[in-house]
Order: sequence, then C-alpha cells, then structure tokens
Amino acid sequence: MVKVILAKPRGYCAGVVRAIDTVEAALAGHEHVYVRHEIVHNKHVVEDLTAKGARFVEDLREVPAGALTIFSAHGVSRAVEQDAARRGLDVLDATCPLVSKVHKEGRRYAEQGRQIILVGHAGHPEVEGTIGQIGAKVHLVSDAAGVAALDIPVQSPVAYITQTTLSVDDTRATVAAITARFHDCVGQETRDICYATQNRQVAVRHLCAVSDVVVVVGSKNSSNTNRLHEIAREQGVPAYLVDGGREVKAEWFVGVEAVGITAGASAPEVQVQDVITALRRFGPVEVTTLPGIEETIKFRAPMINAKAS
Repeated sequence: MVKVILAKPRGYCAGVVRAIDTVEAALAGHEHVYVRHEIVHNKHVVEDLTAKGARFVEDLREVPAGALTIFSAHGVSRAVEQDAARRGLDVLDATCPLVSKVHKEGRRYAEQGRQIILVGHAGHPEVEGTIGQIGAKVHLVSDAAGVAALDIPVQSPVAYITQTTLSVDDTRATVAAITARFHDCVGQETRDICYATQNRQVAVRHLCAVSDVVVVVGSKNSSNTNRLHEIAREQGVPAYLVDGGREVKAEWFVGVEAVGITAGASAPEVQVQDVITALRRFGPVEVTTLPGIEETIKFRAPMINAKAS
C-alpha cells in the first residue's frame, strides 16, 4: 500500500477561479468569445474552454471588430487596452485583482517621482502587462545580481513592486538587495504579494517532509507551478512536474512508501485526481490530506453584458 499525501492548499486560487468563471459566464450568453492569451497558464483549462467555444488569440488583430474579448488573469498593458478600444471590442477584464493592485501601486509610486523596480521574470505576460500599465520607465530585475547592475544613482528615490506569482520567500533576497543599495526606498508590504503563491510554497515544503517522492501537477508554462517543482527538488526530494496522469511513470515509485501531490494555482482538481487514478494502476493507494491553510478569499467576477454577439 502506497500512501498518497495531498498538500493543502493546492490547485486553484481565487484569481484563477474568477478568470475561468468569467469565460464560462461569457460563453453562456455569447456565441463568440475571444480571450487574449491563455486565460490562465494551464493546458487542461485552455483545452476545456476551447471545446466549449472560447477562441484564444495572442493578437487583438485576430478578433473581429466589436466582438466580446476577455483579458487574461495575467493582465495587459495600457497599449492593449487602447488597441481594444480603437477596435470597438466589448472587453471583460479578468485580470487578477492582486495583479491590478500591483499596477495601481506602481503608478502611485511613479507619480511620486520614484524610479520603479519590478522584481519578476522577463517575458512573462504579467510582467509585460505591469510594465505597460505604469506609464513610466520600469527597471526589471530577477535577482540580487540584477539589482547590483541597475543604472540608478543610490541617492535616487526608488520603489519596488513584484510579480504576483513570486512569493515572499522568492523575493526576499532581491528585495533585501534593493533596500540595502538605495537610501530612499519604499515597496509593497509582504501581505500584498500573492497569498496563494506563498501558501502553496509553504505547503509543498511541509509535503516534502513526509514524502519520498513529490508530484507537482500543472502546466510547464506556469510560473508558480514550476516554482513548486523547484522547491521540492531543493528540499532533496525527487520531484516530477506533470500535466496529468498520462505523464506519470511507474519507475518513479519503485520502493516508495509515500507520494506527495500538490498542484499549481492554475491547475484544476480534476488533474490531481487523474494523477491519483494513474497511481492506482501501479497498486493500491491510501489517500490523505495534510493539515494546512483554509483559503476563503473570493473575488467578484466582472459584470457581463447579456446581449449575445
């Protein structure tokens, strides 16, 4: 009998639920629904919504004039917003409220005349959207070395903001480097960094303490899911990142007594259950859930015009 231990919390966060609910509600009342970029970074979710009629695009030029268009949970730049307005698109903004809060803080700091430092990963859609929302130069850094290389005088007033799919732990060294280098520095309070990212990272560390192997469920292009995988490996536990049960391999569990399972914030519970089903093909399992934080945060979805298009 293999023990399967589930992390708590795992899977969907409130921002992801809000974004997916927005698309589902739009599909219920509109014949054609377009989504700019993947609504969340999860292959299963995108395929499911595509099968229901959603059309995912990377460029608004792919969207017919006047069509209902949804901005993904990652947020978009002001340039994208302006492009949508010029094209007369009916827009629903599914940007996670925590991402929108970062945008507002960045703009407020810029209005104070501060140099803005964004801690995040180049090329991530959330980072691109945040940079495009602030309306001032943004210095992007991913680590302490990037802070040391910044071309900003140490006496300049600065402010830092962070990509939400990073956690307090992820940003601690980088933020410390920023505050150590610049004499006049302000930044996000730690409670403003995504609660879900932090909670899932704490949970996976607890999971590693009681597991021989850890399986992280989610898509390869999900930043927070990749970080869960990295943390498990940093704890010295063999860890595998899978999109579902079809990717699970029997050889990973030879001689293993306890398998830990967690899931990124954009991964649905059905994928976790699919992995458990795959494990049952290798032999009997006993499933338990670790004690953990009970997340009760909910975000209200944007209002949808009932007019069909």
